[in-house]
Amino acid sequence: MSDRNEIEAAVFRRLLQHLDERKDVQNIELMNLAGFCRNCLSKWYMAAAQEHGMAVDYDEARERVYGMPYDEWKARYQTEATPEQKAAFEAARPD
Repeated sequence: MSDRNEIEAAVFRRLLQHLDERKDVQNIELMNLAGFCRNCLSKWYMAAAQEHGMAVDYDEARERVYGMPYDEWKARYQTEATPEQKAAFEAARPD
């Protein structure tokens, strides 16, 4: 593996650690501010694995990103989006 790949892998692991430490930050907040969320990372992880010939399904990818099964994370940490968050999300969606 090249130095660049090792650095990028380390950055990805640090991003996952940071998100794990900030379970209070909801996915809708990430989407509204940055245009991506934990679920997007999961989809990118799954796609990258498939590009490298690895069979990783969405649930496996989400478990890697969330650090636990998604349903467990959702039950423990996800809160209901506010009307303002939902409106901002809808306003940012492309037509």
